Amino acid sequence: MKTKSIPHKIGIVSLGCAKNLVDTEVLMKQLDASSFQIILDPSEKDRINTAIINTCGFILDAKNESVETILQFVKAKMDGHLQSLFVMGCLSERYREQLAKELPEVDEFFGVNELSRIVERVGGKFRKDLLGERMLATPSHYSYLKIAEGCDRHCSFCSIPAIRGKHISKPMEEIIREAAILAGNGVKEINVISQDTTYYGLDLYKKRMLPELLEQLSGISGLKWIRLHYTYPDGFPVEVLEVIKRHDNLCNYIDIPLQHINSRILNSMKRGIDKKRTLDLISLIRRKLPEGVIRTTLITGYPGETTKDFGELKEFIGLCRFDRLGVFTYSHEEGTGAYALKNTVPDKVKQERAAILMEIQQDISLGLNTGRVGTSMKVIIDREEEEYYIGRTEFDSPEIDNEVLILKEIKSLEIGNFYQALITAADNFDLYAEIED
Repeated sequence: MKTKSIPHKIGIVSLGCAKNLVDTEVLMKQLDASSFQIILDPSEKDRINTAIINTCGFILDAKNESVETILQFVKAKMDGHLQSLFVMGCLSERYREQLAKELPEVDEFFGVNELSRIVERVGGKFRKDLLGERMLATPSHYSYLKIAEGCDRHCSFCSIPAIRGKHISKPMEEIIREAAILAGNGVKEINVISQDTTYYGLDLYKKRMLPELLEQLSGISGLKWIRLHYTYPDGFPVEVLEVIKRHDNLCNYIDIPLQHINSRILNSMKRGIDKKRTLDLISLIRRKLPEGVIRTTLITGYPGETTKDFGELKEFIGLCRFDRLGVFTYSHEEGTGAYALKNTVPDKVKQERAAILMEIQQDISLGLNTGRVGTSMKVIIDREEEEYYIGRTEFDSPEIDNEVLILKEIKSLEIGNFYQALITAADNFDLYAEIED
């Protein structure tokens, strides 16, 4: 009588940004092809044999979260719930030797470009024929599409080039193949990402190829929304705006991290752009895409940021009235250009300034949202909660932007489907709607 084999269960935790999540999904596909059972719920430590943690090492808060997560799984291993524990990703790339010395309970640490080694280390076989394929960790109707690795920029506050290396564009045919596979598997919305999407193609094709890439992506059957993230203001290819205007499935959405507006600070940040050029670019985007929205991120508390500089940042937000805005406090990271500067702004002041900026943005967002009341908007449904279906418009990226709440008791909706919705009410960061017949 044959004994039934027990599947080896691998728990995977993915921390940090969407770019990290794509790496996790590639790993999951490889492990699945080697007949491992994948479990994404980090609370189920007693149901898995092996744990793999994909870490983030970008700023202090992210590093702390990564270390705390590792320690939780170290405890689970010491308590006998795990056989093996592996750590990969940005934190592991950046501090491998130090982590290995301080956390001997971890079986092995891997960097950001060692997926094949991880698969083989846990007893699987890395299959090159699966390149371009992933097992999604997102809901099945949307995904992220990473078009490049690394970064050639030298922003003084950023550690990514030191961790991920130089910018390497993925060949266009590989990107189109991957997007077609996603669409064939039911993905309706893709979010185009890399460290700097507007740099795409300069290394491979000797010119910026993002407009051509978007043209080709827009022609893939089944992709209803294609959204552009992480565009860099210096050298922004304005042709992209014309491409977006031409295609209904290219979202009227530009994510462009500006980081600051004071020219002296922008120069210290090595952003390659000053206040005037920044304002001119925003004006150009709004003129070319009058129906579009702009998402940006800002950093407050950068070394040398004075009260006057911060006042300039407040005025900037009030003047530009960004549709979506995130604010980060400066993190003093070793290995970055700014680390040589004195960290002159106290943490408490950084936090206070960030809170003030978000208060300003809250009022702006409420005003913009209120202006949507009474309009009809196309909405995709992401999930359901106790009272509401939760959806988004084309102007909202998953997990970071506004949501649309629709009462469940009125009509039954399908997760992942599009509906036309009448906006009935608004608050600071969300809309309320009813589905139109």
